[in-house]
Amino acid sequence: MCGVFGYVTNRDEALGPILVEAAQRLTYRGYDSVGAATFRDGRIDLRKDVGKVDAVAERHGLRDMRGSRGITQLRWATFGAPSQVNAQPHLDSDGTMAGAHNGNVVNNAELRVEFAVEGMTVRSENDGESCVHAVERHLRRGAGPIDAIRLAYRDLEGDYSFVIGRADDDRLYAFKKGSGLVVGIGDGFTCVSSDLPSILPLTRDVIRLNDGEIVTLWADRVEVRSVQDGEVLERPVETVSESMDAARKGGFPHFMAKEIHEQPQVARELLHLLDASADVGPLVERMREARHLYLVGCGTSYHAALLGSVYLAQVAGRVAIPVLAPQFIAQYAPAVGPEDVGLFVSQSGETKDVLNALEAADRRGMVSFGLANVVGSALTRATQRCLPLGCGFEISVPATKTFTNQVLAFLYLAYRLGGRDTGELTGIPELMEQTIAAVDGPIRAIAQDLADRNDLYCLGYGATYPIALEGALKLKEITYAHCEGMLSTEFKHGPLSAVSDGYPIVFVAGPSDTPLIISGINEVKVRGARAITIGQEDARLRANGDDLITIPASDPQVSALLSVIPLQLLSYHMSVLRGFDPDFPRNLSKTLTVD
Repeated sequence: MCGVFGYVTNRDEALGPILVEAAQRLTYRGYDSVGAATFRDGRIDLRKDVGKVDAVAERHGLRDMRGSRGITQLRWATFGAPSQVNAQPHLDSDGTMAGAHNGNVVNNAELRVEFAVEGMTVRSENDGESCVHAVERHLRRGAGPIDAIRLAYRDLEGDYSFVIGRADDDRLYAFKKGSGLVVGIGDGFTCVSSDLPSILPLTRDVIRLNDGEIVTLWADRVEVRSVQDGEVLERPVETVSESMDAARKGGFPHFMAKEIHEQPQVARELLHLLDASADVGPLVERMREARHLYLVGCGTSYHAALLGSVYLAQVAGRVAIPVLAPQFIAQYAPAVGPEDVGLFVSQSGETKDVLNALEAADRRGMVSFGLANVVGSALTRATQRCLPLGCGFEISVPATKTFTNQVLAFLYLAYRLGGRDTGELTGIPELMEQTIAAVDGPIRAIAQDLADRNDLYCLGYGATYPIALEGALKLKEITYAHCEGMLSTEFKHGPLSAVSDGYPIVFVAGPSDTPLIISGINEVKVRGARAITIGQEDARLRANGDDLITIPASDPQVSALLSVIPLQLLSYHMSVLRGFDPDFPRNLSKTLTVD
C-alpha cells in the first residue's frame, strides 16, 4: 500500500519542501523507498532511493527541487524488491513523461514483456513503471493524453490509482481504479493524493474520485472525466472538517477499526495478486509432491496455518502439519529432508522464531516457501519462493487484515491443490463487507455487557477451532481479560468446572458442525453460563443459545474466515470500553525480532 501525491501550480517555485512534507504525512501508510519528480522548463528532474523520507531527502536534495508541477511517492514493495531502480516515480522511454502509482498492477510481468517487444525502455521490475509505459504505448499510437489514459486503464489489471505528467504540458493527470484518490483545490494550485493527510495542511476543499474516473489538474481548475466514454462529469467540491489524526485513520477512532474495515479491499487485492503470480503454480506443484508438508508460524500466523491445514485436508485431501515455529525445531527439524516442504508464515517477515525454524529446515535441505506481508523482508529473501499478502502497512499491533489475508491465501492454495476453480473465491470480499455491516451493532451491545468480565472462553470445532484461538488471542491482547481458546469438545474435559452463573462463553459455529455446538451450548447453559454463538442463521442455534451473532451464509471454509470478524470487533469494542488503546497494547510489539 503505497502513497502518491501530485501538485500543480502556474509558476516556477520551490516544490521540494511541499513534496517532502506531503510524503512525510503519508509515512503512516508504510513504505520502503521514496522519490520525487518535478517538471520545469520542458525537463523532468527525478530523484529517488530506498530509505526513509528524511534520509532520502537529505541524500538527494529533494528539498531543493523546483518546478511548476511535482509528484512524490512512497513505495511499499510488491513487484520488485526495494531498490533505487524500483523506487517511484518512473520515466517513460525517452524521459519526457513521469508517473507514480498506489496499489498493485497484477499483470505487470506480462506487460513488461510486451513493452520491451514494442521497443520501450523498461528499467525496473516495478508495476508503477508499467503504468507509465501503458500510457506511453497509446501516445505512441497517436492517441491524445485523455484517450491514452483511458486505453491504458483497460490494459492495467488490478487495484490502483495513478498520477502522471508530461514535460511539455502544464497539467497532471490522475486516474482511479480500486485504490483511494482525492483531489485538493487551493488558491493558485491543485493537488491530488492517495489519501487526505497529505492534502489537509494545504487546502480543505476536496473532490473525492470514484473508480473509473480521470482527473486533469491545472493550477486553477480540475476536470473529471469518465474512463468509459471520456465524458466530462460534474463533481461537487467538499469542505473537509476532519482533523489530521482522524484523516490518517480514515475517520475511524483507531487504526484497528480502520484495518478491520479494510479487510474486504485487501482481500480483493490479494486474489488479484495470486491469480497473476508466477510463483503460485510451481509452489503448488512442489506442495503436491512433498513427502510431508509443514505450515510454520507463531501467534496469529500459527492460527492461520492451523486453519490452512484444515483447508488443505477438506478441499484438497492433503495432510499438512501446522506447527509453532520453536516447536518445529525440536519436534520435526531433525527428521525432515529434501523430500519435505515447509511454508513459513510471518506478517512482518522478520519474526525471529520463524527465521530460526527456517534456518533449521535449511540445514536439513528441506524445501522452504514463505508467506509474508513485507516484500524484501528476511523471510522473503531466505525462502525459495514467497507469496506476498498484499495488505499494505498494518499499524495497529493486533493483526487483523494480515490474518484474514493469510487465511485467504491458504484457502486459495487449497483450491489450486484440489483442482477447484479459484474464481469461486471472488465473492469473499463482498461477504466480508456484509459481515462487518451485519455484526457491528450486535457486537457493540454484547461488548457493553461483557466489558467488566475478566475471564471468558472462546470455543470452536473443525475449521472454527483456529478462529476460536485467534479470537481468544485478540481478547487477551487488547482487553487484558483472560480468554482461553479451545476445541469445543475438549471443554468438558476439565474447564467446565470454571462455569458459574453468567459466565460468558463464545461459540464459533461452522454450518456443518451445528449439532456438536448445540451440545456444547447446553452443556454450559445448564450450569449457568451465558452462551454467545457466532454463526449462520439457524433456528437451532437461536433456540439453544442466549445470543446469536449471524454472519452471511456460505460454505464451511468461507464461513470460518468470516467468523473471525465478529471476534475482532468484540475485542476492539471491549478494549475501548475498558479504557485501553487497542492499537498499542502494553508489553507487545508489532514485530518480534528476539528469541
